[in-house]
Amino acid sequence: MPTAHESHLPRGLLSDDALPLYLRIAARLADDIAAGGARDGDRLPSERALAARYDVSRVTMRSALGELAARGMIESSAARGWFLAAAGATGATDSQAPSAFASDPAQGHTVRGFADYAREHHLPTHAKVLYSKVRPATVQEAERLRVGPGAALFEMRRLRYLDGLVVVVEHNRLPLALCPLLSETDFTTDSLFATLRRATPPQLPRVAAYSVEARQPDGEERELLEIDDGTPVLVATQLAFNQDSRPLELTVATYRGDRYRFQGSITD
Repeated sequence: MPTAHESHLPRGLLSDDALPLYLRIAARLADDIAAGGARDGDRLPSERALAARYDVSRVTMRSALGELAARGMIESSAARGWFLAAAGATGATDSQAPSAFASDPAQGHTVRGFADYAREHHLPTHAKVLYSKVRPATVQEAERLRVGPGAALFEMRRLRYLDGLVVVVEHNRLPLALCPLLSETDFTTDSLFATLRRATPPQLPRVAAYSVEARQPDGEERELLEIDDGTPVLVATQLAFNQDSRPLELTVATYRGDRYRFQGSITD
């Protein structure tokens, strides 16, 4: 269902039809789960029954379920079907260098920030803000962050340092309406996630869709990350969701390949 903000959009700018069918079905199912008062561990109807209820193919239904699983809302058992995820029961990831999507594999995945990692490991950190601004969201950004095209978006690009060494270039985009404090904060010293936690209501990153790819750096990345040899970069793209399963932050982080390692454990 559209949010109150989306309901005021000019007709046709971001209609439900602009999104892939499986994402529309995932959103409807998430709304129905929330409205039905389901609890952690509750079993969902079978894929066949859900496909019939939402009048889609089982392939589309399976994609919608996979989308909700990627957000940490549900989980599957090969023998028993789909269930609402219990806290700490989903797949886990970890990294040697700081990542916005990291965890203790024994406890399941969490979403945390660079500053959180540095504090936990007693490492000094600082940042250089390359730019920060408020601007209208593009159509593509609006689709991913579920806001209207042209909605106020906070955008920032920073260099992040750990123990005096440059580690990553971060490009963050967040809906300003969720945390107006973003436009007033000095992110050379403050933490993005700490700022989100100070919002009214607090914005708590709970789960993220996360992907990593390796490639050679371009000229600007070589200069910013102080790469003067054949060191590759690891580009991590993260879409984080808040406690209400609403997209909160879209970040592309470009790490020096020799200062970042991604590890993961996978469960069913």
